[in-house]
Amino acid sequence: MIIWLIGLSGAGKSTVGRIVAERLRQNCRNLVYLDGDDLREVWGDSPGHTIEGRALNAQRISHLCHLLDSQGIHAVTAILSIFPEWQAWNRAYFSRYFEIYFDVPLETVEARDPKGIYAAARAGREKNVVGIDIPFTPPLNADLILQPPEVLEPVDAIANRILDALPSLEMAE
Repeated sequence: MIIWLIGLSGAGKSTVGRIVAERLRQNCRNLVYLDGDDLREVWGDSPGHTIEGRALNAQRISHLCHLLDSQGIHAVTAILSIFPEWQAWNRAYFSRYFEIYFDVPLETVEARDPKGIYAAARAGREKNVVGIDIPFTPPLNADLILQPPEVLEPVDAIANRILDALPSLEMAE
């Protein structure tokens, strides 16, 4: 199964995704955690952050997850995921797909701003920031939507909500 965590930068996807992956690994050895920022680092950020670069990155991540899925490897994937066509592709081509939307308001992620990208965008020092000058399109068919107040709970509580909602994974021998 590919578990796809979607939301704006600063919504908590990476933090919660790591916890979910760690807990699932206790009973499922064939599981990896993929983070959009980590994958950009692996790939040398070659596509960039323009809308076209983000589309290429989305394609790469979906195809990587398809490769893992075809080999029976589960993935927890934390990614902005602003392209509904790739979310639909995932649902069509992955053997099992569970989409989680972190519906955190822009003003909340701007207040958190762990990477400083929103402040830089508002000051004109950063371009191509999703939610500021690139629109964020909420997913159309999320299996689980986390909204305030639940998405503002402690990360362990959010991880528990996700784990409770997930269908069971086939465990590796």
